[in-house]
Amino acid sequence: MSQRTRVLPGFGLSLGFTLAYVSFIVLIPLYAVFIKSLGIGWDGLWEILTSERILKSLQLSFSAALIAALVNVIFGLLLAWCLVRYSFPGKRIVDALVDLPFALPTAVAGIALTSLYAPTGWIGQYLEPIGIKVAYTPIGITLALIFIGLPFVVRTVQPVLSDIETELEEAAAALGANRLQTITKIIMPILFPALLTGFALAFARGVGEYGSVIFIAGNMPYKTEIAPLMIISRLEEYDYAGATTIAAVMLVLSFAVLLLINLVQAWASRRTGRVAQ
Repeated sequence: MSQRTRVLPGFGLSLGFTLAYVSFIVLIPLYAVFIKSLGIGWDGLWEILTSERILKSLQLSFSAALIAALVNVIFGLLLAWCLVRYSFPGKRIVDALVDLPFALPTAVAGIALTSLYAPTGWIGQYLEPIGIKVAYTPIGITLALIFIGLPFVVRTVQPVLSDIETELEEAAAALGANRLQTITKIIMPILFPALLTGFALAFARGVGEYGSVIFIAGNMPYKTEIAPLMIISRLEEYDYAGATTIAAVMLVLSFAVLLLINLVQAWASRRTGRVAQ
């Protein structure tokens, strides 16, 4: 049997190039962030980590990103299901609109959302009289993160849904399964790893989002001040060590959450027999 021809170079060369690329693009900048954050000493580091204002901003950023990612998982799945399983007028337009948050500048998205949901905006003027305030509140921040995170879930779930053959559902129905059983026992186990991936991408994007949030947040200390804004504020004050310290905390917390999601995803893949080769 003749040796199989390989398009790419050998494993050693490929691995070396990959490690070098990842080191220069990802690892070295991240290493520099942690090294720079230690320049203020342990006392300064502890002062920043225990600052109530910074803790409030971190709590707001992570909680809003978590809620937005959960909402996007639900509605992103429904949207992907409609785009894959049904044909309707304007389907191609809706499919193209899903990618709009990718192409739209984040600052433009923030201004548009603020003009809509401000107390005098097109939608906000009807919500304000009934006691619902969106702009300049955590609700507005979450809404902006939902807007920019939705495409991650839809585009992650959509190809997996396309690969699921309708014959699986027909076979389940022929064996006596109702619709709920078909969804929970057949469809969801296959979609669960993809949903987790979409959730992780939307969450990671939401934690570090700045442009679309800064306008609708209002930036009130202890209330609507996000962690990326604290980093920008420290940079404007030439407090580079303080800015990198906040960034390092966000990196550690984000990595811990994403690692947990990846572990759950690997477990779900093993349960469904879809372990990546």
